[in-house]
Amino acid sequence: MTARRARPARPSGPSGLRLPPALLRLGVRQLGRRALDPDLSWEAQRRRLDRLMSASPVPRGTTVARSVMNGVPAEVVTAGRSRPERTVVHFHGGGYCVGSALEARVWAAHLSAEAACRVVVPEYRLAPEHPYPAALDDARDVMKALFSEVSPDSVVVSGDSAGGGLALSAVLALRDEGGKLPAGCILLSPWLDLGMDRRAVPELVRRDVLLSPRWLEACAIAYTDPSNWACPAVSPLLAAHGGLPPLLIQAGSDELLAPDAERLAASASAAGVDVTYTRWPRMWHDFALQPGLLAAADSALSQAAWFAETTTGS
Repeated sequence: MTARRARPARPSGPSGLRLPPALLRLGVRQLGRRALDPDLSWEAQRRRLDRLMSASPVPRGTTVARSVMNGVPAEVVTAGRSRPERTVVHFHGGGYCVGSALEARVWAAHLSAEAACRVVVPEYRLAPEHPYPAALDDARDVMKALFSEVSPDSVVVSGDSAGGGLALSAVLALRDEGGKLPAGCILLSPWLDLGMDRRAVPELVRRDVLLSPRWLEACAIAYTDPSNWACPAVSPLLAAHGGLPPLLIQAGSDELLAPDAERLAASASAAGVDVTYTRWPRMWHDFALQPGLLAAADSALSQAAWFAETTTGS
């Protein structure tokens, strides 16, 4: 479904040793079972997820540098001949409770190579040690730091899963403050409504190989009190969406969060926002983070690169 589409996803992307989707699906299922287990402590989940993510190879020629932006540590990923004036800032997923820049490093490296940009991946503070609004405060601080260095017209904000919700919340905060907005926003399998009953669609519960309603509920409770879930800064799907920059929304059909992407695309498009929404059939949550291994992820990556190039005026 496309709410308003400027260009379809390309059929192919970065070269790599692609694997059969069925095999990758099994691997993703094991990752979910081993690392995203609400019966484990948050620290144990973080260790397991980072250990699994560290085994993912990045393209040759990738450079990963450490930086601090307004007190927020971040990785700066470049590959190929990146243009320093084009920046994508990507907020990693993990339910606001787990995850790190490692999770997005492969995607960031491929995007840098294809879109000739640098990709900044902030290490924002995680709940429950740092509940809402710590992550949002960090995201806003990073945006302020970037906007003091380069023109907002050269910056695209991005995020996957909970990072997608964080990215959208940060852009909404900038809009509400009357500040300058980035050139565009990329949302990969975004988690946008923390209060939605994920058991309401049993078919999605069955098909999602990575996420479970119980894990999402544990993350939501750790992030903030349930009384705050309806706050638009926490659940940006519930905000007014007029006045946003162009959006690229990508999701798989077989994920619990697919309704969030579809509802945002409809709401933002109705509010006059330039929206490109693409849903890949039979794809799982965050499939787009596997370029080089999965043809659908290569296609999604090429679409993200096109979006970054065109919204920043190139």
